[in-house]
Amino acid sequence: MRNPYAPGAGQRPPELAGRDRELRQFEVVLERVARGRPERSMIITGLRGVGKTVLLNAFRSMAIQKLWGTGKIEARPDQSIRRPVASALHMAVRELAPRHRAPDRIEAFLGVLKAFAQAGPEPSGAKAKARAHRWQPGIDVPASRGRADSGDLEIDLTELFVDAASVATDVGAGIALFVDEMQDVPADDVSALCAACHELSQIGGPLIVVGAGLPHLPAVLSASKSYSERLFRYARIDRLDRESADVALLAPAEREEVTFTKDALDALYGAADGYPYFVQAYAKVVWDVAPDTPITAEDIRVAAPEAESELAVGFFGSRYERATPAERDYMRAMAVLGDDPVPTAAVADELGRKPSSLSPARDGLIKKGLIYSAERGMVAFTVPHFGKYLRSQPA
Repeated sequence: MRNPYAPGAGQRPPELAGRDRELRQFEVVLERVARGRPERSMIITGLRGVGKTVLLNAFRSMAIQKLWGTGKIEARPDQSIRRPVASALHMAVRELAPRHRAPDRIEAFLGVLKAFAQAGPEPSGAKAKARAHRWQPGIDVPASRGRADSGDLEIDLTELFVDAASVATDVGAGIALFVDEMQDVPADDVSALCAACHELSQIGGPLIVVGAGLPHLPAVLSASKSYSERLFRYARIDRLDRESADVALLAPAEREEVTFTKDALDALYGAADGYPYFVQAYAKVVWDVAPDTPITAEDIRVAAPEAESELAVGFFGSRYERATPAERDYMRAMAVLGDDPVPTAAVADELGRKPSSLSPARDGLIKKGLIYSAERGMVAFTVPHFGKYLRSQPA
């Protein structure tokens, strides 16, 4: 019951180790925006399991402590961000409203927000129409006309962001919109989001967009608007160094009056390879297995098979099961070629196929978030150690 470790999707670990640089960077962003200084929005990228969502949530907590209005969305493939963004900004402005001296200003903005939410095209299909008919933004004011309601997302989002920033300026605060899985935002919506952020940066409005996504997210943004590389501050996060991984293990254990031997820390770092999710997964099982403190290398050896089994089912296996047979063949060929990014031509050679015939499998895997295009003509797994897992499975 006292086990402090927490492997989970987006679940904050008991000790957020190794992310001090990114936290300091975001602190600077918040302070500069609060002082009316020009500052870029921020993008976090990295593989699955490195703690992007955890860091995004930590950023949101920092913004809330500064009395900012905040909202968060999780992007989904083929779903417009219009309504999720409307809901997130509604939440952000509700946080600011009690401090605003002019209730009519808040009501005016909510009217624009409602118009924005309802201006998009309805989804196709009978079920989608039924859902659209039932969907309500939960705003008890009439929708405004003539502002953020053109139906063109780029125009509407820009106007909405400008109006939201104006409300934040009135109360001497800022608004932060957090977007998880940002690589899944549809291409046209990415373009609209970049255009709106570009307009805000020019007028100095206190609204920032903070995104998190897979390593190819900067390329997605750059493909939508050529100026996106100057629009955002990028932070790539990866595995923890040895010192940070040890802190992630020791700090929560020592609060429970438990510690690890040096050999145990060596063994755990070797097993988890510094990836934050793996650190938590191995440590949780080791805690349950170890009979006493200090936890030893022998305890790690006994616990490792159970931890690996849990990862094989929950972290690796669940993703593998989502793939079609053709996609699985593609991933197995990638695994044979190694753990680094591999040329798509080499995958085709491994399968004895023409590269063009494998495009549907590759595109399907990218859409499912199992692989990403590291650069033109190259692909890599989005999940660390996925190639190792596939090589250990029977063909």
